[in-house]
Amino acid sequence: MDREERKTINQGQEDEMEIYGYNLSRWKLAIVSLGVICTGGFLLLLLYWMPEWRVKATCIRAAIRDCEVVLLRTTDEFKMWFCAKIRFLSLESHPFVNPKSIANKISNGHAVHLTENPAEDTSHEMNKYSQTQSQQIRYFTHHSVKYFWNDTIHNFDFLKGLDEGVSCTSIYEKHSAGLTKGMHAYRKLLYGINEIAVKVPSVFKLLIKEVLNPFYIFQLFSVILWSTDEYYYYALAIVIMSIVSIISSLYSIRKQYVMLHDMVATHSTVRVSVCRVNEEIEEIFSTDLVPGDVMVIPLNGTVMPCDAVLINGTCIVNESMLTGESVPVTKTNLPNPSVDIKGMGEELYSPETHKRHTLFCGTTVIQTRFYTGELVKAIVVRTGFSTSKGQLVRSILYPKPTDFKLYRDAYLFLLCLVAVAGIGFIYTIVNSILNEVEVGEIIIESLDIITITVPPALPAAMTAGIVYAQRRLKKVGIFCISPQRINICGQLNLVCFDKTGTLTEDGLDLWGIQRVENTRFLLPEENVCNELLVKSQFVACMATCHSLTKIEGVLSGDPLDLKMFEAIGWILEEATEEETALHNRIMPTVVRPPKQLLPESTPVGNQEMELFELPAVYEIGIVRQFPFSSALQRMSVVARVLGDKKMDAYMKGAPEVIASLCKPETVPVEFEKVLEDYTKQGFRVIALAHRKLESKLTWHKVQNISRDAIENNMDFMGLIIMQNKLKQETPAVLEDLHKANIRTVMVTGDNMLTAVSVARDCGMILPQDKIIIAEALPPKDGKVAKINWHYADSLTQSGNSPAVDTEAIPIKLVHDSLEDLQITRYHFAMNGKSFSVILEHFQDLVPKLMLHGTVFARMAPDQKTQLIEALQNVDYFVGMCGDGANDCGALKRAHGGISLSELEASVASPFTSKTPSISCVPNLIREGRAALMTSFCVFKFMALYSIIQYFSVTLLYSILSNLGDFQFLFIDLAIILVVVFTMSLSPAWKELVAQRPPSGLISGALLFSVLSQIIICIGFQSLGFFWVKQQPWYPYSDACNAARSLFQNSSHVDNETELDARNIQNYENTTVFFISSFQYLIVAVAFSKGKPFRQPCYKNYFFVISVIILFVFILLIMLHPVASVDQVLQIVCVPYEWRISMLIIVLINAFVSLLVESFFLDTVLWKVVFNRDKQGEYRFTTQPPQESVDRWGKCCLSWALGCRKKTPKAKYMYLAQELLVDPEWPPKPQTTTEAKALG
Repeated sequence: MDREERKTINQGQEDEMEIYGYNLSRWKLAIVSLGVICTGGFLLLLLYWMPEWRVKATCIRAAIRDCEVVLLRTTDEFKMWFCAKIRFLSLESHPFVNPKSIANKISNGHAVHLTENPAEDTSHEMNKYSQTQSQQIRYFTHHSVKYFWNDTIHNFDFLKGLDEGVSCTSIYEKHSAGLTKGMHAYRKLLYGINEIAVKVPSVFKLLIKEVLNPFYIFQLFSVILWSTDEYYYYALAIVIMSIVSIISSLYSIRKQYVMLHDMVATHSTVRVSVCRVNEEIEEIFSTDLVPGDVMVIPLNGTVMPCDAVLINGTCIVNESMLTGESVPVTKTNLPNPSVDIKGMGEELYSPETHKRHTLFCGTTVIQTRFYTGELVKAIVVRTGFSTSKGQLVRSILYPKPTDFKLYRDAYLFLLCLVAVAGIGFIYTIVNSILNEVEVGEIIIESLDIITITVPPALPAAMTAGIVYAQRRLKKVGIFCISPQRINICGQLNLVCFDKTGTLTEDGLDLWGIQRVENTRFLLPEENVCNELLVKSQFVACMATCHSLTKIEGVLSGDPLDLKMFEAIGWILEEATEEETALHNRIMPTVVRPPKQLLPESTPVGNQEMELFELPAVYEIGIVRQFPFSSALQRMSVVARVLGDKKMDAYMKGAPEVIASLCKPETVPVEFEKVLEDYTKQGFRVIALAHRKLESKLTWHKVQNISRDAIENNMDFMGLIIMQNKLKQETPAVLEDLHKANIRTVMVTGDNMLTAVSVARDCGMILPQDKIIIAEALPPKDGKVAKINWHYADSLTQSGNSPAVDTEAIPIKLVHDSLEDLQITRYHFAMNGKSFSVILEHFQDLVPKLMLHGTVFARMAPDQKTQLIEALQNVDYFVGMCGDGANDCGALKRAHGGISLSELEASVASPFTSKTPSISCVPNLIREGRAALMTSFCVFKFMALYSIIQYFSVTLLYSILSNLGDFQFLFIDLAIILVVVFTMSLSPAWKELVAQRPPSGLISGALLFSVLSQIIICIGFQSLGFFWVKQQPWYPYSDACNAARSLFQNSSHVDNETELDARNIQNYENTTVFFISSFQYLIVAVAFSKGKPFRQPCYKNYFFVISVIILFVFILLIMLHPVASVDQVLQIVCVPYEWRISMLIIVLINAFVSLLVESFFLDTVLWKVVFNRDKQGEYRFTTQPPQESVDRWGKCCLSWALGCRKKTPKAKYMYLAQELLVDPEWPPKPQTTTEAKALG
């Protein structure tokens, strides 16, 4: 049983979890119930907050296959606990199937996978198990996914559709006929309704969930306590504050739910036609669809209600909902391996690999093309939350917690406050006992000190800065769906950029073509649109090899294809629905040149003339299209010239790939040199190829042939040279980032040399920097994997210089102090294939390459995500900026992903910029830094507010006094709330600076700042408290008589005797109240620093006006008492001399506080201690000054705690120091590194 007690579900996936089985225990339940009654319900709350404790307190361990409750724990760094109840799916009443046979299928795992045929006979043991539960299947639901018990693997597993483990052959052979009604009903029972249900919780449910937040429970405890102590006004103020906070929180949460629900609900239920086994078409609701159903895609298009794979026809789809890319995509039917060459049949279908054949849920089918008599059909592969849209919605509904040092430190900070409160708690009890205070009062006062120390307005104060930052970002056109990430963006020290459409212009301009004749390159030609070339195979390839389509009469499709097609000036015509219906085959898309380009029929001889005139027009029909695949880096078409017997195959794509698929004798000898010349100049180069197909290939055979059968043995035709201009703002933005010590990396699907050239042009790689190309080769023929290192020649050097001379190899400077890093200026560049090989076979080199890797070319979408992870593994805070089309994974994985999409909120990425310009990156980092500094500011201020008030109360407790109800109210509402909400309004600084803000609260600068201000405030409060006792008039109640008339003073004396049962009206109270009130304002001004991350505090007009009004008001009531105000605030009258003395104390306090914070901390300590590594630092992998600040803080902390551990630091910093003294790094030119052989 021990082995069964703990298992893992979703192994190897992002949501991997450990699973434990439990059964309910009656005696444990009874003990817990008793505990709940004894603790007045507090134990119940504790168990509500802690699912692990809840299950362990009420249940006993059990085998997972027989348990009633499962406890789940994530295996990531957060180790979060969840619990779920086991439910039973009953099959008894099912009319279509025999329950026993189903139970057998379940026990054999068939409910969990639809790829195998239902087994008829099962082993005796399985039968025995299924008999015990023959009518029921065990399952539980977690985060909208059902996990069923699978007896084959002895574990729970989620229901998979046809997206895993199904071969392309079986999709056609086993699934293309459709389902019987019985099988459909059976599957619907297991899979449930096909909908992405985002239930908007009722206000009552949300209210209960919000109110049971530990913080509000603490506030409720505080309010009850204050009410018993007759602090009614303050209790009421906190109740009102809490209600406002809860209402605003409920409003925003419910609004998000409603928005998500509306986004999902649109088109969630539509009527769809499905094919049944006997070829009848049945119309059902989309909610009834199950994997295996064959759905008919309507002619006029639809919004897809599920993920489905096309098996007939072609669709034009708008996938902007998923990718943020508004260009329509052509989807073709999945190749049928059974009709193709042998050996292809075993290829497994995968929605990711075959995305060009998959229609994703939520995307819009604009148009369809079809066979006459054969409808456009697609097999449903995933439904509900399993679809791509469902997974996206799940990631929004159940986001991964944001792991950020600030939040971890915040809890530590609260714990410190609780510890301080504990000391006050004990002190109050001891002091009260010594002074023989009543037991009831001791309990109230000692608990009161806890409520004073942990500030009630902290969460509201913390979110204010983020909300303001979100508003400011919206003003500059950056939309945010994950506000917590704004703070994290303040820490970014590396940004990855996609190239095309991000660093460079979206569109490409045709620079020219270079054709090949007789295996030699001709001279480059600019004008393709001329009579001499109109009937050449080269132009025919440009005219046909694309995925363009007409939508409402306008050509649309890939921008590159559009530019290419426009350059030749041809005309594209698509068949109408009526024309297609007339012919018993596909009506192809036809392209033809304009009449003026066709040569006049003035031939040399009569015979030729006849040949010319046979076809009245010259046009080419596109018979079959193999769409562009980023994995294959090519696309191809089969076309036929009108009147020709044989068809032609045309192919275009990455030059290296195309050349490898052509007959070697047709590729010019100088191919590589010509290609290198163009790519070094930053041109985008596309190669074209062609071949005549055999005459036996008929129209229908072509529809089912595999692309591999077409894409080989081609004739190389030449190159198309496209120019991809840098965006105007790119160099300036990158320079700003470099000045700010933020590393920039290019990750692109384009050619390596083009990418390197663009990196040099935009200033990502400086002219004097060296580029080392890592070319990794996988293991082959028994040889281990290896990396060849090449030093790329800079453009100024000759192309064929032999070896790099010794002076060119970067020199390392080793300083006396390892902190003065002089990083050598070299960059690694590699392509996607090399990157994959290095990840798999050279794990030890990955961190070193991440430290200096600048150009990553030919990267597939999943490789971009792996790169982001690899950079995060060496402790970089990574930003990613892409156009959203193929960067979804990387945008989601990065700490700050920015999609340059025109859609207001691309759900793929935390941030979306409305303007497609990378200038949003510095804006986001500036706002992130400002928001982070605001968070620190607020935290420091709230810490000081707690400590100042805590110390005031502790001092007054020593004389059995306290602050009055209205004094508390004035401090907490008039001063603290106003200051906190206005100090957060400071906007970001105008430019990025080289310093980075601290990553956590426990850093040298922050600790010094907070501790120094605490000492100053405590010192001056104590001074006032003890000095007032030394005054000659001190113990007397008529101290004002000398300065004021008897009549005026008598009211105070009366008040004192009548109202002051709790000894609030005394000189110590008045002194402490005035000094502490000023201290809150002094600290707020001291902490509201501007440069280098925020605008100066005097630019924050609301804050300045609030502070001035409060300062003037407090000064006024201190120097010129107003009887009514004194009465409300329970202030006693003190001689004028003492008022002046208090003012002097306050002014000296202000001077010292501002001097320490602004001069000593910013100037002396910053330069001497924290910033000593500033000199000699180089922008590429620099040590940001703040890293040393963090280290200094931790040194202090560890020294204070008496532990001498090694100071922790970012891995990339540590690695940079190691590499400085490594003689083998960087690798020498023309050398090879081999992988370690597996022993």
